[in-house]
Amino acid sequence: MDTHSRSFAKALSWRVTGTIDTMIISLVVTGSIKLAAAIGVTEVFTKSLLYYFHERAWLKIPYGRKSVT
Repeated sequence: MDTHSRSFAKALSWRVTGTIDTMIISLVVTGSIKLAAAIGVTEVFTKSLLYYFHERAWLKIPYGRKSVT
């Protein structure tokens, strides 16, 4: 089982990747660097929290796990 700090670290590393993607898409769609950055900063916080809770919830679900004997 992953520790809380490992789940948090995974959430942060994934958010960096996701935020870069979001900012590029936002820049292409809006044409505004300022707006793209604002969207990117906002989603860092919301999606990091969502990912963390999603990851922790999946740790409680046995679906698809093999038991080690």
